[in-house]
Amino acid sequence: MGLVTEDDVQIARAEVESGEFEDQGIIDRLIAAQVVAPAHLTQAKAIQFGVETIDLDGVTLEDETVQQVPRHIVKQNNIIPVFFSEGVLTIAVSDPSDLDLMDRLNHQLKVDGIEYRVATQEQIDALVNQYYGGAEMEDGTNIGAMIQDITEGEIDLGFVKDETFGEGVEEVEADAPLIKLVNSIISDAFRGRASDIHIEPMEKVLRVRYRIDGCLEEVSSPPKKLQNAIISRLKIQSGMSIAERRIPQDGRIQLEVSGKPIDLRVNSLPTTQGESIVMRILDKSGLSLGLSELGFMADDQASFERMIGLPDGILLVTGPTGSGKTTTLYSCLNYINRPDKKIITVEDPVEYVLAGINQVQVNVAAGLTFAAALRAMLRQAPNVVMLGEIRDEETATIAINAALTGHLVFSTLHTNDAPSAVSRLIDIGIKPFLVASAARGIMAQRLVRAICKKCNEPYQPTDREMRALNITQDQINGGDSRKGVGCKDCTNGYRGRKGIFEVFVIDDNIRKLIFEKVSNTVLRARALEMGMNSLRDDGTRKVLAAVTTPEEVIEATVADEH
Repeated sequence: MGLVTEDDVQIARAEVESGEFEDQGIIDRLIAAQVVAPAHLTQAKAIQFGVETIDLDGVTLEDETVQQVPRHIVKQNNIIPVFFSEGVLTIAVSDPSDLDLMDRLNHQLKVDGIEYRVATQEQIDALVNQYYGGAEMEDGTNIGAMIQDITEGEIDLGFVKDETFGEGVEEVEADAPLIKLVNSIISDAFRGRASDIHIEPMEKVLRVRYRIDGCLEEVSSPPKKLQNAIISRLKIQSGMSIAERRIPQDGRIQLEVSGKPIDLRVNSLPTTQGESIVMRILDKSGLSLGLSELGFMADDQASFERMIGLPDGILLVTGPTGSGKTTTLYSCLNYINRPDKKIITVEDPVEYVLAGINQVQVNVAAGLTFAAALRAMLRQAPNVVMLGEIRDEETATIAINAALTGHLVFSTLHTNDAPSAVSRLIDIGIKPFLVASAARGIMAQRLVRAICKKCNEPYQPTDREMRALNITQDQINGGDSRKGVGCKDCTNGYRGRKGIFEVFVIDDNIRKLIFEKVSNTVLRARALEMGMNSLRDDGTRKVLAAVTTPEEVIEATVADEH
């Protein structure tokens, strides 16, 4: 190209061989000496490998183009998609000699063809930061440089000075590098559809994980030396005491990400390596879900709608922590929320604020327990009462009495299946005849990951899966069993979650059995005879309807036997 003379090369070679410039080659020295520019090097590589160059300055990427390559692939490979037309994707790379990279991309990207162009790494990085975020905040701050700013200097951010944390907490500058780093952890989780953020101190690392569709995924973590600073910042944001590190604490953070307000429920737990922080991202979009969007099949939905339309009685939703009970109860309240009904809830904590509903936050320290709040709210003459959870005999007794005196009561219990809730109430101390009289229905539920609608394909379950789900090949042939293959819009073939349900309707026959104190096994057997679909049965129906996969149902209903 005529850009370098023989003398230039000899000078650069001598400098490299002198050992004065470690880890630099001849080309590095030529660029450092400004004999050639990075753009010249890019052009030379392109000529050598027969690839066209592209100038990315001022280039605007279409949304469809950006969506073709997931963020993690862009970050890992230092590339940027540039154009997408008729199934062919044009990608800019800085090193056309990296054949392994090109081979990897051909396998990872689901497009008809890939064409490559060569651009400078600086131009690629600028577009990655602009369109994919994470490495750069919205105001242009680079996170890598941000971490370096913190780690290379003293951690002196107005509140992280020593073990005793002095005053002046409110004087922390809003643009301090640490604050931007913490905000980036939260905003990346929100954009990635995470429901929880886990910040866990390990012996040598500070581990950060996001829970996406119920599964934890580890992401790049900040340096261990920033552990105390990050945890303290989060505790300040959520209104916790930073001086107290020996007991668990709860707090709340309200932020705005990409113009959308989000709430986070924050919990700190002292561990041997420091305080573990878990933040639950409260997504209000799930509150307006109709019952069908929760994942009900038509028959179960009809039974459930009849139960929640009754004027009195108690309706229980059961399942382990994280099985979607709160979302189901909120959807029930939305379904029956009308101006002619007074609805009051008692929750610990109040996760979402619902329009038109009176919500009470439990405050044990002030004496406002579930039982105390429930007693007081009954004097407010409500039509519908929702209890966050029945935890003890006192609360259960008041809830049952409310159900027997003309109120419709919703609540939750932690049991493995629906019929077990009857035994649980009796174990708590409620008389069987009161349970039989008050209970209208019980529903157990679990969450399973839903198949991605964009990348699914027909799937033949294995023999083991068919035996576990008790299905035949004829049922497979008559249904629509599918599985996601993975694409830019999903995580390993799944996107979002749906419920699987066990709806236990309590009729006169069941009431008689409850009154007779029959065992849970007998009660369950009778319910199945009457047509109740077990959790696994409902999951099987959803496998055949292409809602989820056999693997998800088997894992979620491992203890379900009948």
